[in-house]
Amino acid sequence: MTAFNEYGKALFMLCEEYGTTDAVLSDIKTAKAVFDGAPEYVKLLDTPALSKAEKLSLIDEAFATLDENLLNLIKILCEKHSVSSFSEVASTFSALYDESRGIKHVEAVTAVKMTDAQIERMAKKLSDMTGKKIMIKNKIDPTILGGVKLRYSGKQLDGSVRTRLDRFEESLKNTII
Repeated sequence: MTAFNEYGKALFMLCEEYGTTDAVLSDIKTAKAVFDGAPEYVKLLDTPALSKAEKLSLIDEAFATLDENLLNLIKILCEKHSVSSFSEVASTFSALYDESRGIKHVEAVTAVKMTDAQIERMAKKLSDMTGKKIMIKNKIDPTILGGVKLRYSGKQLDGSVRTRLDRFEESLKNTII
């Protein structure tokens, strides 16, 4: 585990203690969007060319509305020239949040966009099977032709038409007549 994972873990534990976890998760998403959308700003905060006071002032101006603990963490990252690693901190915090709340993220790959009703039914079925709250993200891949591939926790369940056709083709190739 890297130091940045430890920062995310420490922030999560602190927020759980103070009861601010939900608000900080929202603030983390806001800060991550800023950093992802402005890589030049991240470089500016990580550069030794500006004084510490100037960089901290920039952070205070940009993130005045964020939770104080998160703001302090961003300042620590800035002092260590590591604002570019904020996404690692955010990922760790989010993973701990999801784990503590029983949330499982699932990617459903389909040939066409799933309807809200389909997503809801699939989430309910998976929730009933796992006992977790399921959050489904639908990704479109026309090459699978039909069916669905589910990806979660490093696993993949493949019920796509493309895979079934590939398996059938392979079995035909291996058939001796």
